[in-house]
Amino acid sequence: MRPLRPLLAAALCLVAAAPAGAGDRIEVDLELVLMADVSRSMSARELEIQRRGYAAALDSDAVHAAVRSGMLGRIALAYVEWAGSQKVVIDWRLVETRADLAAFAEELASTISAPLQRTSISEALVFGAAMIDGNAYAGLRQVIDISGDGPNNEGRPVTEARDAVIARGIVINGLPLMTRDGVGAAWHLDDLDAYYAHCVIGGPGAFVLPVQDWADFTDAVRRKLVREIAALPPPGPEQLTRVAGYDCLIGERMWQDRRRYWADP
Repeated sequence: MRPLRPLLAAALCLVAAAPAGAGDRIEVDLELVLMADVSRSMSARELEIQRRGYAAALDSDAVHAAVRSGMLGRIALAYVEWAGSQKVVIDWRLVETRADLAAFAEELASTISAPLQRTSISEALVFGAAMIDGNAYAGLRQVIDISGDGPNNEGRPVTEARDAVIARGIVINGLPLMTRDGVGAAWHLDDLDAYYAHCVIGGPGAFVLPVQDWADFTDAVRRKLVREIAALPPPGPEQLTRVAGYDCLIGERMWQDRRRYWADP
């Protein structure tokens, strides 16, 4: 047996010297990154409603009950604003108690967003996936929750980004903002819910929850958070306008049409 001792000692030394890895991450039920549209199609009023709506939805008994319903009773949460680029408003936080949610919501409501430029859903999805990959948490599930008032018109094709993200085991849920007011009326899609269903969301149980009126925004966000945190079944397909062969490049085509219009004498 003595010849085995040097090998055993060497093996123990290798284990002791191994670099920290996924085993050092904090286990949570869910890694959830909230991604809110702040592109220039959003008015200052809409940006304020959106930020305060997310804060109010998070600071609720229903969302806390959803967090505590999980096997571990805690989630990792981050909030990002996006347009053609992305801005991390609140980096990853461990959320377990009602006080954790209240603190997250208070910080979220303490500043007001500034509108950015074009709409790149695709790059927002890639950014969100990178945030999940690089954080300090190990979730039983990973979800990107993305809201927006228009289709992708910048960056790589949205389906290319979506497919790459869901291939990594990340679920994408959508909150299309289908209101008709504000500066984004020129970019309005009557079937933005269908665009999100066909071109943006993906993964097991992925769903779309449209917002038709800003007055309903906070309630919609709350219901969406509860559904994805508690891993409830998605809403029925009857809520979506489904179109065979949907054109997922419609946003890019709209942008090119507008540019040609501006260039005409």
